[in-house]
Amino acid sequence: KPITVKTLFTISAILFAIATNAQQKNIIKTNVTAYAFKNINISYERTINKWFAVNVGYATMPNGKIPFIKSFTDAEHELRDIKAGSSHFTIETRFYLGEGYGKGFYAAPYYRNSTFKADNFTYYYELGDNEANYSEIPLTISGKATGNSVGLLLGVQFFLNKQGSFILDWWIVGAHYGKGKGDFEGKSSQTLNPEQQAQLKTELEDLGIPVIEYTVEANANGASVKMDGPWAGVRSGLSLGYRF
Repeated sequence: KPITVKTLFTISAILFAIATNAQQKNIIKTNVTAYAFKNINISYERTINKWFAVNVGYATMPNGKIPFIKSFTDAEHELRDIKAGSSHFTIETRFYLGEGYGKGFYAAPYYRNSTFKADNFTYYYELGDNEANYSEIPLTISGKATGNSVGLLLGVQFFLNKQGSFILDWWIVGAHYGKGKGDFEGKSSQTLNPEQQAQLKTELEDLGIPVIEYTVEANANGASVKMDGPWAGVRSGLSLGYRF
């Protein structure tokens, strides 16, 4: 029996639909909530099979004032002029536990490489004498720290339209832990005597930065801060993306 035009059209439509669906294994997205922290980011997800996908992301915060500095340290006044930048490279292996093929609840073990860089920002510290007279001295600090960590992210991904071309990725909660190293140098605007060096060392040691371990050495020209220890962080957010 000869194949009619209608049959050819139907077969073509079915094959087109199958091909289109099969090709929708890629998702490009960005975490929109991160822009509140001046964090520019993009990620790419590739579906391997129904329950497994790989997601690779890169984020950068250009050098500038750190938003919400009060959330990270008790020394908000001393660090009022801090300017720094950061970048993160993350690889996730996603295991979808619901509908799959990039949709539904997932658990994502991940690896993250992070870099934090400060270029000549001013730290203000107070020096006192035996007569309880205090003066504020600026300390120019620059340096770089890097960290490598592993963690787990729990989230859920939704398709926002019938075709599944627009997605919403909700990072419910994620946390990572690893090790970091870094060196920062601070140069004082005046020569420091031994008593002033001791005061500066104590003040820098009491910054109240959580998780990170560091050591401080003061000298006549300022101080050096060395990091070598735990490195940790948390993740949460909402990403919008396009699936193709």
